[in-house]
Amino acid sequence: MNRFAHLLDRLSYEPRRNGKLALMAEYFREVPDPARGYALAALTGDMGFRYAKPALIRALVEERTDPILFRMSYDYVGDLSETVALLWPALAARAGEHGTAPTLPEIVEALHVAGRSEIPSLLSNWLDRLDETGRWALLKLITGSLRVGVSARLAKTAVAELGDLEPADVEEIWHGLEAPYEELFAWAEGRGERPDVSDPVPFRPAMLSHAIEDGDFQKMEAGDFSAEWKWDGIRIQAVCGRDAHGALAKRLYSRTGDDISGAFPDLVEALDFEGAIDGELLVMREGLVQSFNELQQRLNRKNVTARMLKDYPAHLRAYDLLSEDGEDLRPLPFAERRTRLEALVGRLGGDRVDLSPIVTFDGWEALAAARADPAGHGAGEDAAAVEGVMIKRLDSPYLAGRPKGHWYKWKRDPHTVDAVLMYAQRGHGKRSSFYSDYTFGVWRQGEGGADELVPVGKAYFGFTDEELRRIDRFVRQNTVNRFGPVREVVHELDQGLVLEVAFEGLARSGRHKSGLAMRFPRVARLRWDKPPREADRIEALEALVDPS
Repeated sequence: MNRFAHLLDRLSYEPRRNGKLALMAEYFREVPDPARGYALAALTGDMGFRYAKPALIRALVEERTDPILFRMSYDYVGDLSETVALLWPALAARAGEHGTAPTLPEIVEALHVAGRSEIPSLLSNWLDRLDETGRWALLKLITGSLRVGVSARLAKTAVAELGDLEPADVEEIWHGLEAPYEELFAWAEGRGERPDVSDPVPFRPAMLSHAIEDGDFQKMEAGDFSAEWKWDGIRIQAVCGRDAHGALAKRLYSRTGDDISGAFPDLVEALDFEGAIDGELLVMREGLVQSFNELQQRLNRKNVTARMLKDYPAHLRAYDLLSEDGEDLRPLPFAERRTRLEALVGRLGGDRVDLSPIVTFDGWEALAAARADPAGHGAGEDAAAVEGVMIKRLDSPYLAGRPKGHWYKWKRDPHTVDAVLMYAQRGHGKRSSFYSDYTFGVWRQGEGGADELVPVGKAYFGFTDEELRRIDRFVRQNTVNRFGPVREVVHELDQGLVLEVAFEGLARSGRHKSGLAMRFPRVARLRWDKPPREADRIEALEALVDPS
């Protein structure tokens, strides 16, 4: 466990992607099975424990320390695992009375078989036997909240670097593997064959795009590319195949390979083909694409009610065809794959799957006009659900990851609003000592006729480290109230901080005091030059609300 704790600690302080890769690859090379496999499962988010929850951890530490001291410390530190690791009395560990530190396999295997009543004593014993870093890593592990800046794909890339594999090689067999992945490591190190994964509905690593940058169009010939709308849903992969008994197996994957089939049984039921379609998951009602806010009602649901299925019907808008009838189409040019996709969708019929239409253009200026006015260039009544355009090279194969020069995204310009900082909260991980999560608001007329600020969104990125330090200093010097870990910051007509906030869209929301919900808000600029009285009013936002 100490070696795993050391890895997490170093990853949390390593800002460079290649640095993180090197740390993980070194760990996977030097640590034997099964410990490295359990570490990989933790880093990829594929490990969960039924009964080891944050509430249990809080109860344990409040038995060992003063509850008020714990709550005050948690408020100050801002991270549960770090707070408990520092507060936990370590007399037994220092004296060595409880033996050596537990191993990672010992912890994982015990938690998988332990009953609810056994967990408190197990955790207490392990926490006594570990040092501060070990306790922190243990609590991160069991709560599933590592927050060390490592994505699942980056961890799989580190495994691939043990040998001559590509990350996509690991991704393609991942869903047929189980921790501690001994066959995977043997394959990566050249000691064994490729794991025999007989999954009739495998995930295929997604191909991603690059954002268009200044000067790109000067290097690109318009005739070499196709364009289509970029829809405001979530990217998914719909896969169907015959299992060993000849039955049609079906699965929906997110862009990162998570199985989301259970949340969308209505769409899964409608799939009737053998192959893999890359497309956008949307909610469609009466033939019209609904707002992303409506799709959110279906996301991350473990149980889907009949009312949800009726009110928020799931739909697949197809972009690409990755395989068909057992044939891998990814090496083919995009133009050929598109032709076969059109034929397949035409045969499917029904109202759950349709084709993302091609945007016709004869030059980059014409495409710019379509991007600015989707309704007038083929998107029609669905224009409000268009985020921009995708530009794809006609001869491009389907390549995993984000290869350069093949696919581009040209999103519509974001909306911006000048809003006043109202509340701040500490972040997590490296930001746990800074107030980095901000709630901001705009003016509206109150019941008595006087102007009042009403919250319209939250943001925690978009600023530099230096700007973060300046905002943090402002928050500390201008706090007027506290609500647990949240600080209320001065926000009056002539006192406060104005943030220029960029966001992708707005929708009505009964869960928010303002009645509005922002999509992807981020801090675009700090307006130290602007007094709060000159911030925007809610009427300016009302005009931007998605009409659907």
